Amino acid sequence: SMASEYTTSQLQTALQSLYGPNASSTTCGHIYGYGDANHEMSVLQKITAATILDVEAYTSSSSSSGDKAPTIDELIETAAEFHRLHGKPLSLQHQIQQTSPSMALAAEFKRASPSKGDIAPHLNAGEQASVYYKAGASVISVLTEGRWFKGSLADLREARLSTTEIADAGESGGGDGTTRPAILRKDFITSRYQIAQAAASGADTVLLIVATTPLDVLKDLIMYSRSLNMEPLVEVHALVELDVALEAGAKVLGVNNRNLHTFQLDLANTDKIAGELTKRGLTFHHDQCSTGGEMPQISLCALSGMSSAHDVDRYRSVGVGMCLIGESLMRASDPSLAIKGLCLNPTDYTASQSTAGGAYTGGTKLIKICGLTQPDDALVACRAGANLLGVIFAEKSKRRVSVEQAKAIVDAVRKFGERSNRVDIETKENGAAVSSLVSKSIALERAAIRPLVVGVFQNQPLQFVKEMVEVCGLDLVQLHGSEGMEAANAKNFSVPALRVVDIVLGGGSGEGKSADIAAAILEKITSDPIAILLDTSIKGEKGGGGTGQAFDWTIATSIQNMGLPVIIAGGLTPENIGEAVLNVKPWGVDVAGGVEASAGVKDTEKVEKFVGGAKRAAVEASKG
Repeated sequence: SMASEYTTSQLQTALQSLYGPNASSTTCGHIYGYGDANHEMSVLQKITAATILDVEAYTSSSSSSGDKAPTIDELIETAAEFHRLHGKPLSLQHQIQQTSPSMALAAEFKRASPSKGDIAPHLNAGEQASVYYKAGASVISVLTEGRWFKGSLADLREARLSTTEIADAGESGGGDGTTRPAILRKDFITSRYQIAQAAASGADTVLLIVATTPLDVLKDLIMYSRSLNMEPLVEVHALVELDVALEAGAKVLGVNNRNLHTFQLDLANTDKIAGELTKRGLTFHHDQCSTGGEMPQISLCALSGMSSAHDVDRYRSVGVGMCLIGESLMRASDPSLAIKGLCLNPTDYTASQSTAGGAYTGGTKLIKICGLTQPDDALVACRAGANLLGVIFAEKSKRRVSVEQAKAIVDAVRKFGERSNRVDIETKENGAAVSSLVSKSIALERAAIRPLVVGVFQNQPLQFVKEMVEVCGLDLVQLHGSEGMEAANAKNFSVPALRVVDIVLGGGSGEGKSADIAAAILEKITSDPIAILLDTSIKGEKGGGGTGQAFDWTIATSIQNMGLPVIIAGGLTPENIGEAVLNVKPWGVDVAGGVEASAGVKDTEKVEKFVGGAKRAAVEASKG
C-alpha cells in the first residue's frame, strides 16, 4: 500500500502535529519549508508524515487478527526480556571507537528505496546480516520502513538474532569473536513509541533525522533513547542542522551526503561538517581513539554515496569514524568481497595503492568543461557536476580569456565550492613515472570533488604562466604546446600541471597500431605532470587542440591497460560521450566545442546533457 491512501492535507496535518502547538522558528527554523503556507512537501517529508499516520493508525486500533498493538510499557517489558535472553544493547559510540585505526563499517540491509525502486527484494535479512558481520561490519543498519523500503521490524529482529548467534559461537571475522555488531533501526522516527518498538525487537541504536525533527522533539527522543541504553545516530545534512543536533546533545553524528530533498550527492558535505566541528573546538577525529589519549567527544559518520576504497580513505583523512554503505552491498554478488575491497584498515589501503601496477580500471572520475569565458557558464558546469573548468590563455585561441574574465570565473567557482583560496592538491613523488602519476591522479580526483579551475597555455613563457596563476588564482595549469614533459613540474608554477600529449591525425605513417602508439607515449612520460591529457592534432598544423575531431580511442584504452589513467579530449559531444565512457572507460573526459552555442559561449542544455551523460554512462560502465 502506497501513501496514496493519505491526502496531501492529511500529510500536512501530520507534520503540523509533529511540530506541536508551540512550534516556532527556534524549534523548527531548520525544517525545509517551515512557515511557508505554499510549501510543497519533499519526498522525505511525505514519507515522515505517512509514517506518523501509520503509527497512529497501528496504535489506536486493533490489528487484523484482533490483537491490540502493544502499549509502550509492554514494549519495554518485551525489550527487558529480550536483553535477558540475548544480551544487553551495545553503545554505538563505543562500537565505532573500538575499531580505530580501522574505519568502522555500517553495512545496510535495504530491499528497495524511493529513488531506486527494488534493489534486492528477495534477500533474507538474517543471512545478509551474517555475511556483513563475518566480513567485518561493526554495525548492521536495517531499514524497517514498509512502504518505500519494503522492510520490517521482523527484518531487524532476524539480523540481531543471527549475528548474536554467530558471535556467541565465536566464528566471526569481526573483532575478537565475541563482539557482535550493533543493530541500527533505520526508519523515520518521530515518537517514543517507535524507539520502544526498536528496543523490543533487539535494536542497539536508532536513526534520528534532524531535517524533519523539531529541536524540542529531538532533545526528547535522544533522552528517551538513552534511557533505554541506546545511543542514537543523529543525521544531519546541512550546517543549520548541525547546530540543532549539537544543541540537542547528539554524540554520534551521521552526515548525509545526499540532499534529502533533491537527492543530489555531494561527498564534500562531510568535510564541511568536519571543518565546522573543528571551528567549534569539538574533538571527533577517529584516529584519536587508538592513541591511548582521551576519547573524542563526537563520532562522525558518513552516510551515503560511498562505494570505493578511495571514498573510505578520503573520509578517513578528515577524521570520520564510520561509513555507512548500503546499495552497493545489497547489489554485490559477493558482499564480503565488496567489503574487503573497501580497505577499512589503513594499512590495507596503503598496500592496495602501492601494488596497483595492473591496468587502470577505476572508470570515469573527472569531467572537464574547457574554453569557458563567462562566470555564468562556469556555474552551469559546476551545478551539472563538472570537476575541472578550463580557461584558455593560449594566444591563438578563439576562446582566449582576459585576466578579468579568468578572475571572474575563479571567483564564481570558489563561491560555488564554498572556498576562498585555491585547493591544495597533495601529491607525492614516488619513483617510477607511471606509479607516480597513478598516485597523483588519485590526489587530483579527490581534490576535484569540488570544481577546480585550470588555466590552459600553449608555448608561452613559464614566467607568464606562473604570473597568471598568481594573479587569477588558478588551481592548476595545462600545457598544450611543445613545452615538453619536464616543463609540467609543479615547481615551475606553484600549482600542478596537466600535460597534453597530441595524437596526430592524417599523414599515414604516424598512425601505427594503437598499442604501439600507446607504448611510445608511455616511454616519454615523466613524473613531472599531475596527469596526462590526450588530444587530437592535425598533421601539418600547429597543435593545440580545438580540432573538433576524435582520435582513435583504442590508444587511450591501451595506455590505461598499461596502468596509466588518462583524460581524453577531441571531438567529444553530448551525443557520443556515453559511448566514449562506456567503451573506453577513460579516467577523465574533456570537452570545449562540443557544448558551445558559439565560440567561448556554452549552451546550457548541451553542458547538462554532456555531464549527465558522462555520469550515467560511468555508473553503467562500473556495473561491468
